[in-house]
Amino acid sequence: MKLSMTLVVSAALTSLMPGTAFAQDKATQQAEVKARAVEALQDFYKADSKIKEAVNKAPGYAVFTTFGLRFVLGGAGGKGIAHDNKSKGDTYMAIAQASAGVQIGAADARFLFIFKDSKSLADFIENGWDASVGAGAGAGTGNEDANLKAGAIAFTGGKAYVLTKAGLQAGVALGGSKVWRDRDLN
Repeated sequence: MKLSMTLVVSAALTSLMPGTAFAQDKATQQAEVKARAVEALQDFYKADSKIKEAVNKAPGYAVFTTFGLRFVLGGAGGKGIAHDNKSKGDTYMAIAQASAGVQIGAADARFLFIFKDSKSLADFIENGWDASVGAGAGAGTGNEDANLKAGAIAFTGGKAYVLTKAGLQAGVALGGSKVWRDRDLN
Protein backbone atom coordinates (compact mmCIF):
# COMPACT_ATOMS: atom_id res chain seq x y z
CA MET A 1 0.00 0.00 0.00
CA LYS A 2 2.83 2.42 0.83
CA LEU A 3 4.48 1.76 -2.55
CA SER A 4 1.27 2.50 -4.48
CA MET A 5 0.70 5.65 -2.39
CA THR A 6 4.27 6.78 -3.10
CA LEU A 7 3.77 6.19 -6.83
CA VAL A 8 0.52 8.16 -6.88
CA VAL A 9 1.99 11.09 -4.97
CA SER A 10 5.09 11.07 -7.21
CA ALA A 11 2.93 11.07 -10.34
CA ALA A 12 0.82 13.91 -8.95
CA LEU A 13 3.87 15.99 -8.14
CA THR A 14 5.25 15.36 -11.63
CA SER A 15 1.96 16.60 -13.08
CA LEU A 16 2.50 19.94 -11.34
CA MET A 17 5.09 20.88 -13.97
CA PRO A 18 3.45 20.29 -17.36
CA GLY A 19 5.49 21.71 -20.22
CA THR A 20 8.09 23.53 -18.15
CA ALA A 21 10.73 20.80 -18.34
CA PHE A 22 10.91 21.10 -22.12
CA ALA A 23 10.70 24.86 -22.46
CA GLN A 24 14.01 26.31 -23.55
CA ASP A 25 13.76 29.74 -22.03
CA LYS A 26 11.58 32.11 -20.01
CA ALA A 27 9.92 33.66 -23.07
CA THR A 28 8.94 30.25 -24.41
CA GLN A 29 7.49 29.26 -21.05
CA GLN A 30 5.56 32.53 -20.82
CA ALA A 31 4.14 32.01 -24.32
CA GLU A 32 3.02 28.47 -23.41
CA VAL A 33 1.32 29.61 -20.19
CA LYS A 34 -0.35 32.57 -21.97
CA ALA A 35 -1.65 30.36 -24.80
CA ARG A 36 -3.15 27.84 -22.34
CA ALA A 37 -4.72 30.68 -20.32
CA VAL A 38 -6.27 32.28 -23.42
CA GLU A 39 -7.62 28.89 -24.51
CA ALA A 40 -9.09 28.29 -21.03
CA LEU A 41 -10.71 31.73 -21.06
CA GLN A 42 -12.33 30.93 -24.42
CA ASP A 43 -13.64 27.67 -22.91
CA PHE A 44 -15.32 29.67 -20.12
CA TYR A 45 -16.89 31.99 -22.70
CA LYS A 46 -18.28 28.99 -24.62
CA ALA A 47 -19.68 27.47 -21.42
CA ASP A 48 -21.44 30.69 -20.35
CA SER A 49 -21.54 33.74 -22.62
CA LYS A 50 -22.24 36.06 -19.64
CA ILE A 51 -18.72 35.42 -18.34
CA LYS A 52 -17.14 37.36 -21.22
CA GLU A 53 -19.05 40.51 -20.29
CA ALA A 54 -18.13 40.09 -16.62
CA VAL A 55 -14.43 39.65 -17.50
CA ASN A 56 -14.45 42.74 -19.74
CA LYS A 57 -16.14 44.94 -17.08
CA ALA A 58 -13.95 43.73 -14.19
CA PRO A 59 -10.73 45.45 -13.07
CA GLY A 60 -8.99 42.17 -13.80
CA TYR A 61 -9.12 38.40 -13.78
CA ALA A 62 -6.94 35.35 -13.25
CA VAL A 63 -7.20 32.13 -15.24
CA PHE A 64 -5.42 28.80 -14.62
CA THR A 65 -5.21 25.37 -16.18
CA THR A 66 -4.46 22.38 -13.95
CA PHE A 67 -4.02 18.64 -14.15
CA GLY A 68 -4.03 16.25 -11.23
CA LEU A 69 -4.19 12.66 -10.08
CA ARG A 70 -6.12 11.31 -7.13
CA PHE A 71 -6.02 7.95 -5.33
CA VAL A 72 -6.81 8.45 -1.64
CA LEU A 73 -4.19 11.26 -1.63
CA GLY A 74 -4.39 13.70 -4.49
CA GLY A 75 -2.47 16.51 -6.00
CA ALA A 76 -2.96 18.90 -8.88
CA GLY A 77 -1.15 21.89 -10.14
CA GLY A 78 -0.75 24.25 -13.00
CA LYS A 79 0.02 27.74 -14.17
CA GLY A 80 -1.87 30.76 -15.34
CA ILE A 81 -2.01 34.51 -15.52
CA ALA A 82 -3.53 37.34 -13.54
CA HIS A 83 -4.51 40.08 -15.99
CA ASP A 84 -5.05 43.75 -15.10
CA ASN A 85 -7.63 45.14 -17.53
CA LYS A 86 -6.58 48.75 -16.88
CA SER A 87 -2.83 48.38 -17.51
CA LYS A 88 -3.26 45.39 -19.86
CA GLY A 89 -0.42 43.72 -17.92
CA ASP A 90 -0.09 40.03 -17.11
CA THR A 91 1.44 38.47 -14.01
CA TYR A 92 2.38 34.80 -14.27
CA MET A 93 1.00 32.72 -11.42
CA ALA A 94 1.09 29.10 -10.20
CA ILE A 95 -1.57 27.01 -8.47
CA ALA A 96 -1.33 23.81 -6.43
CA GLN A 97 -3.98 21.69 -4.79
CA ALA A 98 -3.84 18.82 -2.32
CA SER A 99 -6.57 16.53 -1.06
CA ALA A 100 -7.16 13.42 0.98
CA GLY A 101 -10.21 11.20 1.19
CA VAL A 102 -12.16 8.53 -0.65
CA GLN A 103 -11.26 9.45 -4.23
CA ILE A 104 -9.77 8.08 -7.43
CA GLY A 105 -9.13 9.53 -10.85
CA ALA A 106 -7.45 12.14 -13.00
CA ALA A 107 -8.82 15.53 -13.91
CA ASP A 108 -8.09 18.48 -16.17
CA ALA A 109 -9.63 21.66 -14.77
CA ARG A 110 -9.64 25.37 -15.44
CA PHE A 111 -10.14 28.08 -12.82
CA LEU A 112 -11.28 31.65 -13.40
CA PHE A 113 -11.27 34.42 -10.80
CA ILE A 114 -13.05 37.65 -11.73
CA PHE A 115 -12.09 40.45 -9.35
CA LYS A 116 -14.62 42.97 -8.02
CA ASP A 117 -12.05 45.74 -7.50
CA SER A 118 -8.42 46.68 -8.16
CA LYS A 119 -7.43 46.08 -4.52
CA SER A 120 -8.62 42.45 -4.67
CA LEU A 121 -6.62 41.92 -7.87
CA ALA A 122 -3.48 43.50 -6.37
CA ASP A 123 -3.83 41.45 -3.16
CA PHE A 124 -4.23 38.28 -5.22
CA ILE A 125 -1.08 39.03 -7.22
CA GLU A 126 1.07 40.16 -4.29
CA ASN A 127 -0.13 37.82 -1.54
CA GLY A 128 -1.51 34.88 -3.47
CA TRP A 129 -4.60 33.03 -2.40
CA ASP A 130 -5.00 30.20 0.05
CA ALA A 131 -8.27 28.26 0.20
CA SER A 132 -8.90 26.50 3.45
CA VAL A 133 -10.11 22.93 3.66
CA GLY A 134 -13.30 22.28 1.76
CA ALA A 135 -15.20 19.27 0.52
CA GLY A 136 -15.90 18.44 -3.08
CA ALA A 137 -16.98 15.69 -5.43
CA GLY A 138 -17.25 15.55 -9.18
CA ALA A 139 -17.20 13.54 -12.34
CA GLY A 140 -16.39 14.24 -15.96
CA THR A 141 -16.75 12.10 -19.03
CA GLY A 142 -13.64 13.13 -20.92
CA ASN A 143 -15.69 14.23 -23.92
CA GLU A 144 -16.02 17.74 -25.30
CA ASP A 145 -18.89 18.65 -22.97
CA ALA A 146 -17.74 21.01 -20.25
CA ASN A 147 -19.18 21.24 -16.78
CA LEU A 148 -19.21 24.78 -15.37
CA LYS A 149 -19.64 25.34 -11.66
CA ALA A 150 -20.35 28.95 -10.72
CA GLY A 151 -19.18 30.05 -7.32
CA ALA A 152 -17.62 26.66 -6.63
CA ILE A 153 -14.75 28.37 -4.79
CA ALA A 154 -15.29 30.58 -1.74
CA PHE A 155 -13.69 33.80 -2.92
CA THR A 156 -14.29 37.13 -1.17
CA GLY A 157 -12.50 39.24 -3.84
CA GLY A 158 -15.00 38.54 -6.57
CA LYS A 159 -16.46 35.54 -8.37
CA ALA A 160 -14.71 32.25 -9.04
CA TYR A 161 -15.57 29.57 -11.58
CA VAL A 162 -14.35 26.04 -12.21
CA LEU A 163 -14.55 24.33 -15.58
CA THR A 164 -13.85 20.62 -16.00
CA LYS A 165 -13.39 19.51 -19.57
CA ALA A 166 -11.69 16.14 -19.48
CA GLY A 167 -10.96 13.44 -17.02
CA LEU A 168 -12.86 11.39 -14.53
CA GLN A 169 -12.81 11.69 -10.80
CA ALA A 170 -15.07 10.12 -8.22
CA GLY A 171 -15.36 10.28 -4.49
CA VAL A 172 -15.37 12.84 -1.74
CA ALA A 173 -12.22 14.58 -0.52
CA LEU A 174 -11.06 17.32 1.77
CA GLY A 175 -8.43 19.62 0.39
CA GLY A 176 -7.10 23.06 -0.19
CA SER A 177 -5.65 25.27 -2.89
CA LYS A 178 -2.78 27.72 -2.97
CA VAL A 179 -2.04 30.36 -5.62
CA TRP A 180 1.15 32.40 -5.81
CA ARG A 181 3.22 34.60 -8.13
CA ASP A 182 5.48 32.46 -10.32
CA ARG A 183 8.89 34.01 -9.61
CA ASP A 184 10.54 32.08 -12.48
CA LEU A 185 8.24 33.59 -15.15
CA ASN A 186 7.90 37.19 -13.92
